[in-house]
Amino acid sequence: MTIETGFDSNYRKVMVAARRARQLQNGSRALVPTQSTKPCRIAQDEINAGKISYVKADVPVVKPVVEGPAIPILAS
Repeated sequence: MTIETGFDSNYRKVMVAARRARQLQNGSRALVPTQSTKPCRIAQDEINAGKISYVKADVPVVKPVVEGPAIPILAS
């Protein structure tokens, strides 16, 4: 597992921000001074300030093996 500070995709950035926003809603304190009271905006500010990192597991993505056609074709 590695600790990442940069984001490899916008999807991962949104997921990390959503998880941090949930933490803020549950009572965590903001890591940066901000004028906003909205948890989503505070999480974005923390990410932009470089205060948030995430753990990336070193597990390779494995595509499942499907024998035969993946989608059944119906004859009409």
